[in-house]
Amino acid sequence: MSSYEVVHRAIHFERPDRLPLSFAALGLNDFHGVKWRQIGTGDRSLRETVDEWGCTWARSEMSNMGQVKGHPLLEWSALEHYLWPDPDDPRFWDGVEGQFEGSEGKYISTSIFMLLFERMHALHGFQNTLTDLYLERERIEMLADRIVEFDLGIIENTARRFPGQIHGLNFTDDWGTEQATFIRPALWDEFFKPRYQRLFDACHAAGWDVRMHSCGKVNDIIEGLIEIGLDTINLQQPRALGIEEIGRRFRGRICFESLCDIQHTLPFRGATEIREEAELLLQAWATPEGGFILSDYGDGAAIGVAPEKKEIMLAAFLAADRWKKGTAEAQRTQRAE
Repeated sequence: MSSYEVVHRAIHFERPDRLPLSFAALGLNDFHGVKWRQIGTGDRSLRETVDEWGCTWARSEMSNMGQVKGHPLLEWSALEHYLWPDPDDPRFWDGVEGQFEGSEGKYISTSIFMLLFERMHALHGFQNTLTDLYLERERIEMLADRIVEFDLGIIENTARRFPGQIHGLNFTDDWGTEQATFIRPALWDEFFKPRYQRLFDACHAAGWDVRMHSCGKVNDIIEGLIEIGLDTINLQQPRALGIEEIGRRFRGRICFESLCDIQHTLPFRGATEIREEAELLLQAWATPEGGFILSDYGDGAAIGVAPEKKEIMLAAFLAADRWKKGTAEAQRTQRAE
């Protein structure tokens, strides 16, 4: 199978012949990314950068993605002079065609960094965003809807410019602390779920899968995400979520992108514990039909994980690859017959 087929079959539970990999750090990647010219966090070598929304990113001396310290809509009065980014701006599309080079046979994904909730608090401030869900409902709805309209414009422009060439959309929205989601699940269902549905529906109409990354213990919103059509969820803290609980509730209903826990296991545990967790994740979260992608955390230095640890983890997942074993067994049976 091609890389595309392996990923597609894993996401849609159609029996891939091996474990799909998003592991560029070790030169193994079934994915190829193309994207509109978003600034995102900007040049990480600089202490400050400004993204396309006017949010200022600040960094410490240590190399890192940074944190938004300048919120252009911290006060609602700033709306009077704020310039919203335009998804039809032709500069966003300069040079995108060239990004397809080297994508043959790969699963091609595009992305929107900070899709909705993260963009809301990057613009308006985290505390302000949470409190204004109650105190300034009309204005916070306006903010959310303007962001959704921008995202829809990016999705529609990408689909129109590159018809049939994109397979999925990746996005980030961190939704949890170590204990729970930032807001009550009922409020998430009321406010955010219908807005995400608009975006997911637009992706599916374009023929794309939808792949979401979210940090924290987001157990209470996974059901809602499944209901509105999320295809893949990237969870990098499986110990915080509860490996057995997540498997019991959602195995076979959504595809997981994950790895050994980036906070508890990879930085602080040895080879034996890493191997045991890799085996447990595949047992608890994957099915014989698919439903799991090994997705690396790209910045190992930031979480204190040396390349040697990643190599141990990769080897452990490959050794426990149930689909490759199943394919080999099926081939042996066919030959015997």
